Amino acid sequence: MIQDIGLSKLHNEYKICEMREEDTAFYFDATGRLMTWEENGTLTFLSKKEIGGQPVIYLFAIDEKRYFLVTEEPADPRDGYTCRSIREVRDFGVTGKDIFAVFTAYHLWRWYADNRYCGRCAEALVPSTQERALCCPKCKNTVYPRINPAVIVGVTNGDKLLLTKYRTGYGHNALVAGFTEIGETLEETVAREVMEETGVKVKNIRYYKSQPWGMAQDILVGYYCDADGDSTIHMDEGELKYAEWVQREEIELQPNNLSLTNEMMRMFKENRI
Repeated sequence: MIQDIGLSKLHNEYKICEMREEDTAFYFDATGRLMTWEENGTLTFLSKKEIGGQPVIYLFAIDEKRYFLVTEEPADPRDGYTCRSIREVRDFGVTGKDIFAVFTAYHLWRWYADNRYCGRCAEALVPSTQERALCCPKCKNTVYPRINPAVIVGVTNGDKLLLTKYRTGYGHNALVAGFTEIGETLEETVAREVMEETGVKVKNIRYYKSQPWGMAQDILVGYYCDADGDSTIHMDEGELKYAEWVQREEIELQPNNLSLTNEMMRMFKENRI
C-alpha cells in the first residue's frame, strides 16, 4: 500500500530547519499540480539549486531524506518542467518512498493552501514555531492539519464480495466507502454507508487495517462485514454506476497495489479473509 516503504521510516515531527542541497522541494501550483521533471522515463522533483531563493517550509523526512514545501505558487512551470496532478504522478509509475512522499506532501500542501486566514477573525495565519500548526497572532486561534476519517468496507456473502464502481472519477473496481459523520462511531459509519449505497444490511463488523491517503486528506479505516439477511442490492445510482456480488475467483483487482481497497479485495480473492 501507499505507506509500505519497507525498512524506511517516516519522521513526521515538526522542526524548523534550513534546506540542504540534497533535500527535495515540492512545488505545487494553485490547482494542486506538482512540478516535475521527466528524464529517461523517470520523474524527479526540485532541489535547493532549482528553487533558488523561493521560501520553503519543512514537511517531513523519510530516513535521512528531507522534504520541503515551496510556499509560493508558481505562475508557470519552470523551463523543462511539467505540472502533473497527483493522479498523473501516481499513474506515471512513481513508487515506493517517492509516491508516499508525494501523497503526504500533497496532504500538507492542501492544508496550508486552505488555511491562509483565521476562520474566527480573518487575520493572516502564521506557522507555529513549536508544532505543526497555524496560529492567529490576533485572536490566538490555532489550526491543526485536517485529517478526514473514512471507512473502506469489504461486504462478504459466503464466497462473494460486494464490488462497486463510482459514478464519476476512479474507473476501476472499488468497495463501499464513505466519510464518518458527526456523532458516529466508525462501525456505525460502516453500516450506514453500506445501507445507503447498496441497500444491504450488515453484521459482524470487524476491523482490518488503516491507511493514510493524502490525496483526499483522509485516514482510511478498513472493515470487513457480512451481509445480514436479504442480500438483494438496491444501488444508489447517484453515487455508483455498478454494485454486484462477485465470486472470489472472478474479482478483478485495481492496476496497482497502492490502496487499502485493492489489498482488501486481493485478500478476499486469495481466500485469506
